[in-house]
Amino acid sequence: MRWKECTLLLLISPDSVEEALDCAKAAEHLDIVDVKKPDEGSLGANFPWIIREIRDAVPADKPVSATVGDVPYKPGTVAQAALGAAVSGATYIKVGLYGCTTPDQAIDVMRGVVRAVKDYRPDAFVVASGYADAHRIGCVNPLALPDIARRSGSDAAMLDTAIKDGTRLFDHVPPDVCAEFVRLAHEADLLAALAGSVKAGDLGELTRIGTDIVGVRGAVCEGGDRNAGRIQPELVAAFRAEMDRHAREYAATVAAAS
Repeated sequence: MRWKECTLLLLISPDSVEEALDCAKAAEHLDIVDVKKPDEGSLGANFPWIIREIRDAVPADKPVSATVGDVPYKPGTVAQAALGAAVSGATYIKVGLYGCTTPDQAIDVMRGVVRAVKDYRPDAFVVASGYADAHRIGCVNPLALPDIARRSGSDAAMLDTAIKDGTRLFDHVPPDVCAEFVRLAHEADLLAALAGSVKAGDLGELTRIGTDIVGVRGAVCEGGDRNAGRIQPELVAAFRAEMDRHAREYAATVAAAS
């Protein structure tokens, strides 16, 4: 599944049906609606009925993504959870490899997810997600994710931050390392997704390095608070406007240099 490859896609993460309805009001400005439960972790899984209700609440042409959780190294458990997300209406299935300490463990988990999900829905899109701050929790190295995704048959490699303490993606994985992550993902014919308290000020770098999907929540919530704040349609629109501005500026720079 490869689509809109030359465009930075915007993934927004509501945590309730009410917030999904706010996303629907800003549907023209976003590309993917991502269902998660922030109070259960960076990639906290929400309830199946919430996934179903959010799928029904947003326009049919907008893919719904669901996080399976910050998962342990329990391949069978994770495969069942991933299938549950797909059955509930998600077409993007994101797995946070929190409890995997080696690439082999991560591949084992993701292979189970890929089989469970794609046996049910062959066009589903599976995302292997690691953590920019992996050194703080002892999971697999961020730069190992593209190879893990490739070897497991996943469709994308992603980085987020595990610990939401105000530190951000670039605090743990500088732009040049993120650029290497994106390069490795593209070399493996994968999409590269980046998240982790991303702000509008990061969009220039994210565009320059060729990121395919940027995931945000706090940046489009009232007060910038991913937990206490609620997604605001006008902030989604403003974030998209900044994305588009950076895309135009980068395109002009590339054209001028060629």
